[in-house]
Amino acid sequence: MASNFQLLSYRNKDSLHLQLYGDFDGNSAYELINTLKRNGKDFIQIFIDTNDLGKLYPFGLDVFQNNNSIAKKCSSYIFIGKYKHSFAS
Repeated sequence: MASNFQLLSYRNKDSLHLQLYGDFDGNSAYELINTLKRNGKDFIQIFIDTNDLGKLYPFGLDVFQNNNSIAKKCSSYIFIGKYKHSFAS
């Protein structure tokens, strides 16, 4: 995982909000995927804020996009922030 990557979360009724910080690489992608898998059944929506990401490594985005269908089956999640389009598959 990128040494400066952090994934912080908070709940809001039936929603989970994930705030991504730092650089997004392959290990960061797996951390996000695993968080979505673990929490997907507990929430109606998961919001993923990308505003505080630094560098987006192409390999990290590829890892996420190639595993996107696995995580997406768990819940409805929505990317927000300045890098939201980078995560679209």
